[in-house]
Amino acid sequence: MSSSLNSCLLLLLLSPFVGATGVFKVRHKFQRRRAASIADLRTHDDLRHSRMLAVADLPLGGVGAPTESGLYYSEIGIGTPRRNFYVQVDTGSDHLWVNCFPCATSCPKKNYIGLNMTVYDPNKSSSRRLISCQDSFCLSVNGEVPYCLEKMPCDYSVRYGDGSSSAGFYVEDVVQYNRVSRDHRTKLVSANVTFGCGAENSGDLGSHKALDGLIGFGKSNISMISQLAASGKVSSRSFSHCLDSTDGGGIFVLGQVVEPKMNVTPFIPNRPHYAIEMKGIEVGGSSLELPAYLFSTGYKQGAIIDSGTTLAYLPELAYMSIRQAIFSNYPNMSFHTTQGFDCFKFYTSVDDGFPEVVFHFEKLLMLNVYPHDYFFQIGHKFDHICDSSLTLRPRKNKRRYVHIYRVNGPS
Repeated sequence: MSSSLNSCLLLLLLSPFVGATGVFKVRHKFQRRRAASIADLRTHDDLRHSRMLAVADLPLGGVGAPTESGLYYSEIGIGTPRRNFYVQVDTGSDHLWVNCFPCATSCPKKNYIGLNMTVYDPNKSSSRRLISCQDSFCLSVNGEVPYCLEKMPCDYSVRYGDGSSSAGFYVEDVVQYNRVSRDHRTKLVSANVTFGCGAENSGDLGSHKALDGLIGFGKSNISMISQLAASGKVSSRSFSHCLDSTDGGGIFVLGQVVEPKMNVTPFIPNRPHYAIEMKGIEVGGSSLELPAYLFSTGYKQGAIIDSGTTLAYLPELAYMSIRQAIFSNYPNMSFHTTQGFDCFKFYTSVDDGFPEVVFHFEKLLMLNVYPHDYFFQIGHKFDHICDSSLTLRPRKNKRRYVHIYRVNGPS
C-alpha cells in the first residue's frame, strides 16, 4: 500500500455533477422521531466506535462506540425483474448486502419506521449469477477455500461493532440506480455488482430496527463504488454526499463532480476508514490550548468521517475545554439531567448567547459549528436545552456542505 496515496476529502457549498455519475436519494432513518431520538442516536453510536477506535489511547467524550447499521438510507433496484430495497448508507464499512431468501428465521415484513421490507430471492431473478468459492472474486476476498468444489457458494460474514452481523453468500446481479449527465438530467442505469445475500442477520440487523440491507462505501475493492469504477460505470472511484437536516433527506453521488471553490484536506494514508488530521479547535475566536497528543495521527487516531455514526464525538479533554469556553460567560449556569444529558434553562436564542466553535484540519480546512448545532432542545420547553456531552448532531454539522471523497486506492 502506497503511503503517498492521493486521497482527499473536499468540502464545498454547491457543485454540479458531471461525467458518469450515479445518484442516490437518501433519507434519515430517525427523521420521524423527536424527543428521545438523541438518546437513541448516542446508543446507536456507542459500540460503533469500538470497531474504529478500540485501541485508541484517548477516551471519547460522549462515550462513543458505534454500530448499528447506519442512519441514512437509500432505495436501489436489484434483479430481473427489478425489486426495490431500502439499504442503509455507511461510509465506515465496505459490503453491499441485502436480506436474502431463505431467511434463517422468519423473513421480515415491516420495520419500526413503517417501511415494507423486501427479501431478495436469487432464484427469482433471471440475471443473477451465484459466486462460487472458485471464482476470482471469492479468491480475492476469502483466499483459497479448503475443500472447495466447483458449485460451492462463496460465503461472506460481516460483524459490526455492536455485535450485529450479517452472513450468507455472494451473488452477482443487476443493480439499478440513477445517473446524472452533463445536462443535469437523470436516467435509470444498471450495472452488474457482486453483493452479499444475507440469509442470517443478527442483533439490530436482524431486528425490527433494520432495513433491507446495507451499502458500504469504504475503501475496499469489494465496495460498490470500487466495483462500478473498475467496470467503467462511474467516472472515478469518488463519491460525495449532501445531507439535509430539514426533512432528513439528502443525496449521495457516485463518480466525479465539478469542483469549484473548495477547501481540501487529505485523508490519513494506510487507514481502513476515512480519517483526517485535526490541527486545532477555537471557541469564540480564541484557540484552545490543548496537548499535541490529542491531534496525533497514530494508528486508529485522527478524526474519522463516517456517515453511519449518528453523532460527532470528541476526546474527553477536548470536550471539557470546549465546554468550559462555551459557558465562560455563564459561570453560575445551573445544570440538570434530562434523559442522561446535561441540560439548562435558556429563554433566548442560543446563537445570540453562545460562541461559534471552529475545528481546524490539515490544509487550512475549517468546520464551523454554531450553537444550534452543538445544543439541542428536548421537547418544546426552553428549560431543556442540552449539550449532549457535545455529541454534535451530524445532520446539522454536515448539512451546509457537499462532502466529496476521492479514493485512488484502498489504503
